[in-house]
Amino acid sequence: MIEKRPFGQTGHMSTATIFGAAALSRATEAQADQALELVLRYGVNHIDTAARYGDSELHVGKWMKAHRKDFFLATKTGQRTKADARDEFHRSLDRLQVDQVDLLQLHSLAHPDDWERALGADGALEAAQEARAEGLVRFIGVTGHGWTIPVMHQRALERFEFDSVLMPYNFIMHQNQRYREDFDRTEALCRERGVAVQTIKAIARGPWAISDKSRNTWYQPLEEQEDVDRAVHWVLGRPHVFLNTVGDVDILPKVFDAASRLGERPAQSAMEALVETRQLTSLFGLGAN
Repeated sequence: MIEKRPFGQTGHMSTATIFGAAALSRATEAQADQALELVLRYGVNHIDTAARYGDSELHVGKWMKAHRKDFFLATKTGQRTKADARDEFHRSLDRLQVDQVDLLQLHSLAHPDDWERALGADGALEAAQEARAEGLVRFIGVTGHGWTIPVMHQRALERFEFDSVLMPYNFIMHQNQRYREDFDRTEALCRERGVAVQTIKAIARGPWAISDKSRNTWYQPLEEQEDVDRAVHWVLGRPHVFLNTVGDVDILPKVFDAASRLGERPAQSAMEALVETRQLTSLFGLGAN
């Protein structure tokens, strides 16, 4: 089984690995059924999906009649205006076949213009607040990708009391001094305020070569169990963060297996060896040191 951690101040003890239901975006019904069996086998009790994830909400919705009580259920809206976000969220409720989700997240707020629009007057944040007031959602979060996201999340937390944030975190990104310092400051602020910190891209090896893409991930993932173990154990060796699992149903079992065997965080030398043998590179360019 996978250990549980307090998900911020929500009162929920979520498994350290959250099922990233992006893995179901193009899944068959049989693959979705197998994923559910895996999730239940490892005791995973938190699902993260999004309106943008293809058929993911539809697959998760089929699980909810029998299993709604078993999961902390999160989805996301990528819309920026209040009206559009409200419409998309109500569509998500229909697709998920539920009357309420536990967490609604503003999806991928990276560009400053998107950020201002979503968090400003008549923005998506107002739609999320309205949904919370109506009892359609319990908590509100924000997500993002790229080098600037920790800083953007700091700004977001000054603007509004979000319940969770989501941002990339892996060994390669941690080696970038500016990102490491920004991530550390954001994570410390979240701990101080009781905000849950979700991470993504733990097992990213690097960008795909155009002709090589063979997985349902926009990055090339690590695939050998030993490599996945190191990457997962390194991220979850940070005790206050969560890991959202990989977007590929075939690699998913390896991530859950790794998370079920947590031990000491791998040493710097072990991670440096992984970088060298698997030629790990950044997903977002070089960044700024």
